[in-house]
Amino acid sequence: MSKIEINNIYKIFGPTPGTVLENVKAGATKEEVLDQTGHTVGLDNVSISIEEGETFVCMGLSGSGKSTLIRHINRLIDPTDGEVFVSGQNVLDLSPEELLEFRKKNMSMVFQRFGLFPHKTVIENVAYGLEIQQIELEQRNKTAMDQIDAVGLSGFEDQYPSQLSGGMQQRVGLARALATNPEILLMDEAFSALDPLIRSDMQGQLIELQSQLKKTIVFITHDLDESLKLGDHIGILNGGRLVQVGTPEEILLNPADDYVSSFVGDVNRARVLKARAVMTKKDDTHNGKEIAHRANENDTLEELLPIILGTRSLIEVVDNSGNPLGYISDREASRLLSKS
Repeated sequence: MSKIEINNIYKIFGPTPGTVLENVKAGATKEEVLDQTGHTVGLDNVSISIEEGETFVCMGLSGSGKSTLIRHINRLIDPTDGEVFVSGQNVLDLSPEELLEFRKKNMSMVFQRFGLFPHKTVIENVAYGLEIQQIELEQRNKTAMDQIDAVGLSGFEDQYPSQLSGGMQQRVGLARALATNPEILLMDEAFSALDPLIRSDMQGQLIELQSQLKKTIVFITHDLDESLKLGDHIGILNGGRLVQVGTPEEILLNPADDYVSSFVGDVNRARVLKARAVMTKKDDTHNGKEIAHRANENDTLEELLPIILGTRSLIEVVDNSGNPLGYISDREASRLLSKS
């Protein structure tokens, strides 16, 4: 079973959501429901499976339902209908006491606006979740310092949030989330308030940490470039409905509808597409063409283009063990880059 299973979730905001649920299930759109009943459809029959250890990105424009969705996972919001399972446990069945323990031990949340305590130092902020868990002071400070180290803030542990830049504050928020060693990280527009260069740096930091920690991460963003950079899988929401789920390559090469196409239209494909996604699978022949280079399956097309276009030869794609998987030709590379 997947780490997180979201099954047929509906969320309707308004005084009597149950009375309009059947209309939504019958196909009424978000706009129709609002016009006819005054209720707002937050989520409309959304189902997602998230595997353990992957980074799953939910994206969409403002009002698409992405933040509503993430708040169902730790049950900050209850659905109008549907189920949410985490590690096989239906979180809707948890009592208030069980829910509190579940949130303490199973997951942490990183917010867009950092959510730091201004009157606490960096180390006190990072150790806060451990304090709630009643971990002894010496142990929680040691754990907090390990996480401060991990996000590159050693030497700042006695500073207050007001003394830090925005990027540093977000690092504190990330360290605090990691300090309790949660199985799941929920990140709601975590980097959206940062300047572009700092944001890119934080994305790189998250990728590096995830390569070591293998947490299950649900990351919310409205930024496609961020989605493509971070996500193992991406789910795109529109008007409360899930319109496509796929790998970055699948989203880019095979958009499900015009809404998704409008997102991916201006993306630099070479920077996103990896060798494994663009290769022709290995067979007994490669038409006698010379192999100019061997590339790892995770190399981007951008990295390989100078070789492909400079030699007009084949590139052999291999896995991490060096086993041949397929080939990339200059013709195939050109076709994929120009595909509309």
